[in-house]
Amino acid sequence: MSARKKLRLLQLAAIIFLTVSGGPYGLEPLLGYAGRNGSLLLLLVTPLLWDIPAVLTVLELNSMMPVTGGYYQWVKRALGLRFALYEGWWTWLYTFVDLAIYPVLFVEYAAFFFPEIHPYKIPICLCLVWGCAILNILGIVPVGKTAIVLGFLVLSPFAVLFAIALYRHGGMYAIPAFSLKGIGFSSLGMGLYTVMWNFLGWDNATTYAEEVENPVKSYLYSVGIAFVVVMVVYFFIVLISVQSGMGLQGIVSDTFSSLGSFIGGKWLGAFVAFGGLASTFGIYSSVLLSVSRVPKVMADDGFLPRHLNKMHLKYNTPYVSIITCSLVVSVMVIFTFGELIIMDVTLYGAGLLLEFVSLIVLRLKFPDEHRPFKIPLNVFGLCGMILLPLSVYSIAMAGAFASSEAVYTPLVGALVVMVLAEVLWQVYRWSTRRNRLV
Repeated sequence: MSARKKLRLLQLAAIIFLTVSGGPYGLEPLLGYAGRNGSLLLLLVTPLLWDIPAVLTVLELNSMMPVTGGYYQWVKRALGLRFALYEGWWTWLYTFVDLAIYPVLFVEYAAFFFPEIHPYKIPICLCLVWGCAILNILGIVPVGKTAIVLGFLVLSPFAVLFAIALYRHGGMYAIPAFSLKGIGFSSLGMGLYTVMWNFLGWDNATTYAEEVENPVKSYLYSVGIAFVVVMVVYFFIVLISVQSGMGLQGIVSDTFSSLGSFIGGKWLGAFVAFGGLASTFGIYSSVLLSVSRVPKVMADDGFLPRHLNKMHLKYNTPYVSIITCSLVVSVMVIFTFGELIIMDVTLYGAGLLLEFVSLIVLRLKFPDEHRPFKIPLNVFGLCGMILLPLSVYSIAMAGAFASSEAVYTPLVGALVVMVLAEVLWQVYRWSTRRNRLV
């Protein structure tokens, strides 16, 4: 693949931003779970405990192995084929769930312009799914160029909203007192789930590392740019929400477009809603780019049918994998937004755990191997670092279990499909032995 056909730094930064965040759309439930005093606290603390360790892990492992398949290849080298199958299965399923969220959100923001749109949810979702499939089949560079445009469309409404809000308050907003007082354990768990979901996916962008110009340097700078942009946008939207004087439940039920209308009028609400449409399209396209590379490497190892690794002769894209992923998501759009978030974060956390373990194992197995980016901690320090996101993950899961039966079902469902990875491994071993005998 020639250099001109590879992703450049700004394109990669835009794709990572859309993969991980795509703006604060979907962060609204946090205001209902944590209230005025707890929302900003969870927003600032959770990324430090949940995201920073994940980002550092991704940067070190990707600098060591910038290859197609990303996290799947890291786990395979560190822990072997069995756990590579676990990683591929869990992350494949998590990404399907993640993808299914965005067509649903697309309909929610389209409802700002067309209030009677909900009966047409399924056909609209399918149009988004297959439109993004076509874009991905056309190649990684068209996806990157589109991501830059969509990233601008996502950030512009919030830049205007922040400017108007700060102007009206004389450029100053008082930081609310941080407190979790009055917030039940179940609400805390669901608040954590919401923040975690709005910050996950840093490892997703590594599955196409061989298609990026100067991948080690590009990922280092692109991840840094994306992280800063995400934190700044999230911080200001939550701060303005809790200090705007508008009821938080109104924002939760009507999305941030209602906050835009409250701050600047109907035109600004429409601008924010339009940004939501751009966000969901951009996130879906970027996440599909990452997940479509996973079936290819799993097929290469014999875990999935060989035809999944077929590449388009003209565009050099895994078109069969893209179409297969789109078919699965077309079925999953029937779930609700809340159910999808629970399944999403639960499956993602399991896959992230294997990446943390792989980081430590590779440090022990290959301590002298070149790592252009290396976390400045020894193995003992890495173990302590990993305990931080695991603690957040455990609290979120426990709180979700304590919340309601509506949460219990998708959570248990996610745990069941996680266990199925071992069933798939046993089937793989049986089929391999049988083929050897034949």
